[in-house]
Amino acid sequence: MTNEKELQTIEQGRAKYAFECAQEGKKLSEASKYKSYVKKTPMLIKNNGLGAAFAFIYQNKKEKPYELIYNQTYRWLSEYRKYVKKDEKNTLMAQLVSMSSEEYCKITNEVMALFNWLRRFVDAEIE
Repeated sequence: MTNEKELQTIEQGRAKYAFECAQEGKKLSEASKYKSYVKKTPMLIKNNGLGAAFAFIYQNKKEKPYELIYNQTYRWLSEYRKYVKKDEKNTLMAQLVSMSSEEYCKITNEVMALFNWLRRFVDAEIE
């Protein structure tokens, strides 16, 4: 069972990473689109599910803001939280569609928690 101190550390890590992501998004020439897409992503997930939302983001990766959102989420889930593997052949999408319901639910909650922070920071950092 995760204790309160661990949860605080995870939450602080999430906040720090989200702030770094917002700074990265701020540097895009299409920063306002990035902000808009970040703010819409949680509702996309709530309405359609994580898999469908990220299939849409994956499909639109030709747009820099969507590509950045996809890569930032993948990086968080693979490098920081270790929920998925970072693998050229086994993309985030491939892993999402093949995981158990329990893993899928855990990752959905994690992505929503990350975007909760990210939305706050893009509001503060990007006009």
